[in-house]
Amino acid sequence: MADDNPNKLEGPDDPANEQPLVSHLIELRNRTVRAALAVLIIFACLSPFMKQIFDYLSRPLMVALPQGVKLLATGVVAPFMVPLKVTLFVAFVIALPFVLYQLWAYVAPALYRREKRLALPVIISGVVMFAVGMAYCYFIVFGMVFKFIAGFSPESVNFAPDIDSYFSFVLTMFFAFGITFEVPILVMVLNYVGLATKEKLVKARPFVIVGAFVLAAIFTPPDVLSQLLLAVPLVVLYEAGIICVKLFGRKKPPEDDDEDEQQ
Repeated sequence: MADDNPNKLEGPDDPANEQPLVSHLIELRNRTVRAALAVLIIFACLSPFMKQIFDYLSRPLMVALPQGVKLLATGVVAPFMVPLKVTLFVAFVIALPFVLYQLWAYVAPALYRREKRLALPVIISGVVMFAVGMAYCYFIVFGMVFKFIAGFSPESVNFAPDIDSYFSFVLTMFFAFGITFEVPILVMVLNYVGLATKEKLVKARPFVIVGAFVLAAIFTPPDVLSQLLLAVPLVVLYEAGIICVKLFGRKKPPEDDDEDEQQ
């Protein structure tokens, strides 16, 4: 007998046909394998160019080093392993849209319609903003920071960093700036789900400013320039998020959307 109740809350897709745990685990495994294969295939295509990729990644530092000075490799296998890890990281970044799509395809059946409308734009914009953050870090931050640090190196010191340490530093900075550029999206999501109104976001501004400089002190080198180059964009992006909330933010409480879903 059909259910004629018009106010019944519509749940996730196929609520009456919930898959057993084993089926969910099998699907998760398949999605994970597809994502891993995408990364490995891209890595295989990039592997002949490992040296060129590492040289490009190290270019901002090489410009700041004294002429004739090169990076050091203190480990026996470091000249091979570090470019390999750099290439694998680049492959993961290139495959990130497909990896996130596999995650989306796995969780989408469990989402409500309004959650699906939110998730896909968040994923797309999140990937774009993360890439913008990495580009800002590579083209602007690295060039300024490495020249600033090299300028303070005494004449008696041979400023030639180890390639393994350099890769770890670059990876940390990429993630720090990539996540920083996600701030406007995070602000919009918090507003959309009803956790942060425009007024609350404005009131939280002083705490965000303090937190930005605390995070900059944790994730960047202990120099003022590096910290400013992370903290200032974080504050500016938070303000951009507030402006987006004022222009495009939620105009009604979340309960109203629930009522719309029931109809």
